[in-house]
Amino acid sequence: MDFPKLKSKLVLAPMADVSTLPFRLLCEKYGAALTYTEQLSSLGIIRENPRTLKLVERSNEEKLVGLQLFGRNSKILLKAALKLEKNFDIIDLNFGCPSKKIVTQGYGSALLREKDRVKKIIETLSNGLEKPVTVKMRSGFKKVEALGLVKIMEEAGASAITIHGRTREQGYSGKADWDIIQQVKEKVNIPVIGNGDVVSGEKAKELLEHTKCDYVMIARAAMNNPMIFDEINYYLKTGKKKILVKEDKVKLFLEYFELCEKYDFANVSNLRCTALNFCKGFNGSKELRVRLMKAKDKEKIIEEVERFGRI
Repeated sequence: MDFPKLKSKLVLAPMADVSTLPFRLLCEKYGAALTYTEQLSSLGIIRENPRTLKLVERSNEEKLVGLQLFGRNSKILLKAALKLEKNFDIIDLNFGCPSKKIVTQGYGSALLREKDRVKKIIETLSNGLEKPVTVKMRSGFKKVEALGLVKIMEEAGASAITIHGRTREQGYSGKADWDIIQQVKEKVNIPVIGNGDVVSGEKAKELLEHTKCDYVMIARAAMNNPMIFDEINYYLKTGKKKILVKEDKVKLFLEYFELCEKYDFANVSNLRCTALNFCKGFNGSKELRVRLMKAKDKEKIIEEVERFGRI
């Protein structure tokens, strides 16, 4: 199956504890052409782990959503994907997560050192599924390994590759290597999604021009501001910036809260963390953090965010 043609250049990254159904809907509203679930355990899906099953919920309101899976056993990955394939538009394989817990178990970016296993996993899923199979990877584990892998991935049946221009060893530190993204784009004939250090319209344009990649994936910048998709799309069309004010971010959080209430994600921990992310960098955000850490229920969180917007 071919990768779908997206309506804009922007994709929301799969992010643990962030890319929930309400967050995806918010990012889609503000211009993400494709969103992904957070990385989910193939074993957890097969065993019907309640937390995992909550995170695979999808709304009819969502247009294009990919399910991201992690695992190292091709049969288990296929079984999990088949269980949920009808609910998603794309099945994405995680070969990039740098988390020590994930890597220690041989998942995520640890698989970049196992070419044969990577090939078998992609072949098994691309042959066994009706939906497109995509890959998210890093440039390598300790060194750049992507250029020796991406052609194998394409030939095994991957319909698109997302490449984060950092090795696993780098984590999220240092500068993303966009040259690797460019080299991957030159090496394969399937869509390439560039990822790393895109925090503005200017950076998105720079990445697209430098690498000639097809799409741009936004991660940490979206975590603090789902409106980043609207800002970038506007810049790519007009060359002009949109400036957000505090009131915009308060409105954004209240929209998020309504979606969380609608889809049963409105727990205190999630709302507190999201409020802190959305309100970061504005006058009064440090004081808001102190007050939110004391908040014991969602009503108090809403009250404090609205108060923050009036200061």
